[in-house]
Amino acid sequence: MRLGQWIGFLALMISLYILWRIRQVLLLAFTAVVLATALNQLVKRLERQGVHRGIGIALTITSVLIVLALLVALIVPPFFEQLPALIEAVPRGLDRLRVWFEALRSQIPGQTDDEVGIFTRLTQQLPDFISRVFGSFYGLFTYSIEIIVNLLLVLVVTIMLLANPRSYQRVFLLLFPKFYRQRIDTILSECEIALSGWLVGILFNMTVITVFSGLGLWFLDVPLPLANASLAGLLTFIPNLGPTLSVIPPAALALLDAPWKVGAVVGLYVVIQQLESNVLTPLVMKHQVSLLPAITLLAQVAFSIFFGFMGLLLALPLLVVAQVCLKNVLVEDVMSHWESHEADKGS
Repeated sequence: MRLGQWIGFLALMISLYILWRIRQVLLLAFTAVVLATALNQLVKRLERQGVHRGIGIALTITSVLIVLALLVALIVPPFFEQLPALIEAVPRGLDRLRVWFEALRSQIPGQTDDEVGIFTRLTQQLPDFISRVFGSFYGLFTYSIEIIVNLLLVLVVTIMLLANPRSYQRVFLLLFPKFYRQRIDTILSECEIALSGWLVGILFNMTVITVFSGLGLWFLDVPLPLANASLAGLLTFIPNLGPTLSVIPPAALALLDAPWKVGAVVGLYVVIQQLESNVLTPLVMKHQVSLLPAITLLAQVAFSIFFGFMGLLLALPLLVVAQVCLKNVLVEDVMSHWESHEADKGS
């Protein structure tokens, strides 16, 4: 390799190292881009109604902040009010489950002592495990300042992007060669359309799941049905893992009333998630980028390993953008022309 090639390779390695070191900042910037893309659709609608863009941005941001504040006020205080009683009641609920299991075992012949011992040991260890889990939630408050700063940063960057998105897009295009900038501009427009369609679909799913979860929990007389339903809807944003996490609070609260309600709550959430996966998602898929389930799951695992919780939270929008970019850049601009070039050489 010549000296110039070594310098170029070294510059590439240094650039990759810097990007890796600031990966959390890049994720926050991508979060702002996703939010700006979603909110820009609302601002454009207000502009079509004759509202000035600055006023439309102010109205949109204010509305979103009010909705978020209402959701936080609805979900967080009731759970923390119930938390001490829940920690004390979990061992009693597990004792009830153990009694029910032993009564059921006496009615079913053929059960071995080893099977009973496994369940007994499990129920004896669960209270300590759950207490440690709930106790660790209090440790999250030590990161509250960092979380607030990150949220403010995302909000400020989102507002800046909304104020003049085209200027930032032109600056981004300068990173590419002149002959390819028009193509990148087209790809960015496709990414915006894909993100908007995915957001429409996921918001629809979140709304439907919130309604069905609330009705089901209200019918089962589980405490805090509205808060639990709102939490279930919000966690739909994280597929695969989100629905699993959303069932834990209502199941734990159901344990305070009667052990049988735990099974009913789990069954309710399984039915709702099957409805979402097999009915709702196909109906709204025409508004979304088609993502294969296995690739979605692997992407969530990979992003969570490399980028932590933020990577898990942003796995789907990152995958949507990556799919559009790979389809346009790798498949259409590289692979397709590569095949035609080889065919020309053969002829």
